[in-house]
Amino acid sequence: MNDAKSLFEYLLRLADSDLILAQRLGEWVGHGPVLEEDIATTNVGLDLLGQSRLWFAYAGEVEARCNGTGRSEDELAFLRDAGEFRNLMLAEQPNGNYADTMARQFYFDAWHELLLRGLTASTDARIAEIAAKALKEVRYHIERSADWVIRLGDGTEESHRRMQAAVDGLWMYTGEMFEVDAIELALIDAGIACDARTLAAPWRERVRAIFADATLAVPTGTWMQGSGGRGGKQGVHTEHIGPMLAQMQWLQRAYPGAQW
Repeated sequence: MNDAKSLFEYLLRLADSDLILAQRLGEWVGHGPVLEEDIATTNVGLDLLGQSRLWFAYAGEVEARCNGTGRSEDELAFLRDAGEFRNLMLAEQPNGNYADTMARQFYFDAWHELLLRGLTASTDARIAEIAAKALKEVRYHIERSADWVIRLGDGTEESHRRMQAAVDGLWMYTGEMFEVDAIELALIDAGIACDARTLAAPWRERVRAIFADATLAVPTGTWMQGSGGRGGKQGVHTEHIGPMLAQMQWLQRAYPGAQW
């Protein structure tokens, strides 16, 4: 029972980060800087939404093992309150300008690719299968977001200033990606979860390389949101998640069970 509960919690962490970031990217629809990017940003969001559905579907099955009844994808996405979400705090940060959005995306993508690669070796066949499928999409995501960091960082004086401000401002939320708690440690020992601690060094190496090409300085701040096991993965969020969920969930809340 405890093993199933831990697995359910871990699957929510995977699903919620994808879902919340997909919602943020969806806010750019019709507002992109150019039409091609408007479409590309939407497509990345749709990829993440599709990945979240796979994780939610599995989470619902695991929950049924615990309680006899598992919630559907829609119930998990639309009928939980902010404190029940387990996404990284980075994913819920506002879009800001396009430099802010691309900095957030790059930080996430560089971590996401490493995480999914690790999960393809999971002893849980279902996790390994979903990770392998998602990895094919995320390889494009990181290529795109890294390219935008370089283009804006090594562009005009103004784009460089905004890109540097964006990577500096979001740096404090990156530490949570490499934190593990008792839930993850148990799953790591069982070979089910990826040990996020091992991702920190290759992630920083990737960030340093891209920032060098972008003529950006790597942020030097050492204080991190979510350190010490008190972050989004434990249901502790920034003030931004509430308004986002109110917008994302209002239809199901106002009209329970509504379907297209």
